[in-house]
Amino acid sequence: MMTNQELNDLKNRYVANGAATPTTQFAEHAENAELWDADGNRWIDFAGGIGVLNLGHRHPKIVAAVEAQLKKVMHTSAAVISYAPYVQLCQKLCDLTPVRGPERKAMLVNTGAEALENAVKIARAATGRTGIITFDGAFHGRTMMTLAMTGKVLPYKNDFGPMPGDVFRAPFPNPLHGISEEASLEAIRTLFKTDIAPHRTAAIVIEPVQGEGGFYIASPDYLKALRALCDEHGILLIADEVQSGFARTGKLFALEHSGVEADILTTAKSLANGMPLSAVVGSAKVMDASGPNSLGGTYSGNPLSCAAALAVIEAIEEENILERSEQMGKMLAERFAVWEERFPAVAHGRQLGAMAAFELLDSDGKPDAQMTGALCAKAREKGLILLSCGFYGNSIRILVPLTVSVEVLEEGLSIIEQSLEALSE
Repeated sequence: MMTNQELNDLKNRYVANGAATPTTQFAEHAENAELWDADGNRWIDFAGGIGVLNLGHRHPKIVAAVEAQLKKVMHTSAAVISYAPYVQLCQKLCDLTPVRGPERKAMLVNTGAEALENAVKIARAATGRTGIITFDGAFHGRTMMTLAMTGKVLPYKNDFGPMPGDVFRAPFPNPLHGISEEASLEAIRTLFKTDIAPHRTAAIVIEPVQGEGGFYIASPDYLKALRALCDEHGILLIADEVQSGFARTGKLFALEHSGVEADILTTAKSLANGMPLSAVVGSAKVMDASGPNSLGGTYSGNPLSCAAALAVIEAIEEENILERSEQMGKMLAERFAVWEERFPAVAHGRQLGAMAAFELLDSDGKPDAQMTGALCAKAREKGLILLSCGFYGNSIRILVPLTVSVEVLEEGLSIIEQSLEALSE
């Protein structure tokens, strides 16, 4: 087996800089919320593959489902000849997803970005309009269309030239950044006057809880007002639940906390808990708007990934994962409150279920991205994988698997606390 150093030498020689991680460790094997690198070092994983592993590394039920499917069919391309797991998963998603009915349909692709790309295509076909409105701080993917929709330049958009047109942006409702809910809605109304008329707007796309943007939560009242605004003008509401979906917030989808139904919802990441898969789910009339063979791709809805997703849905129900998420969220909120009391830099703890984050501020109360980076680095020194995020790069997000043991969760939180202590000296 190669060492971390040997693998890092290969990475530096052969992996493009833009795609290479700056870390020098290489995962060799993993279990639930822990992994071990090529040198045998143990790590506690609070990143969860960036929200992909809500049920942990190598969940036994999911591994068994993939192994069973592997013995049957690995690939045919659903565009050539389909297979049971594809249609069975679409049925499950249509039953479970908070989109307008009574009839719903779904399609499967590979990544969150692909799901958003297809949602835009479907919305344009269904409405005959082209305009798309997204929000500051949004992250919708790294393809050209989803980069245009993403509301953050560095590191995503800076080097890649002009973005596709007819994409417009409004401020996300965020009182911490001085944006009230009414100000956000008024900004959309202003867009209708200055940049894109309502009758040319196909969809408004929102993350009910922003992911990369900082784990900021759109309130139920705001989502209801946005739904009403869309209905007033015949605009489709697209919910991006790529990161907030599949039990992270204490509901299967974050949108369920508001009682609002979308016209289209996208999901990915923990949908298949480590296997590449994403989905677009919407009302049947909307989903059927484009012509035959207009949607899909070579690998879309791979049989192994579909089998994994069906097992994920079963495991969430059988293991009371939604309840676990709520309990973990309460535990995290309590710990954040303690840190806010102990450490002057810690502020603005927030969570919806176990989708939780806190911020680090400097002595003037301004976002402190430098300290945030230092905290992640210090935690890594102590064996904890931790991620930052946010418009100003000063939020620490917790994406530990929901299946983590209490002991490992406490160990990871203690490492954060120890790291905060070291940085506060």
